[in-house]
Amino acid sequence: QVSLGESGGDSVQAGGSLRLSCAASGHLRSHYCLAWFRHAPGKEREGVAGIYTNSEITYYADSVKGRFTISHDDDKNTVDLQMDNLKPEDAAKYYCAAKYGDNCAISGPNTYVYWGRGTQVTVSS
Repeated sequence: QVSLGESGGDSVQAGGSLRLSCAASGHLRSHYCLAWFRHAPGKEREGVAGIYTNSEITYYADSVKGRFTISHDDDKNTVDLQMDNLKPEDAAKYYCAAKYGDNCAISGPNTYVYWGRGTQVTVSS
């Protein structure tokens, strides 16, 4: 059984930064994907960033490229999302997700098996 727990959500002004963190526990072996998704009211769940833990290959949504950075700490079994130059449209509940395999594309959230409960990010203009 795998459990994921997010932290770091907060309210910030546009242009500000936040760092989200997700701690993974359980029987996660090598060759798995960790990702961040977000869900805003009235919108579909959206993939934000993903990382393949075996190679550190990363995936980003076009809307966050150059502003967000995903990173993985293998020793701590955590995945962080550094978010810079936040925009009001980044406001959402952010979820950490995991799955086994090496295809860490974030276009298909339903392929991710394990999910955290989410952490809220609010961005004011």
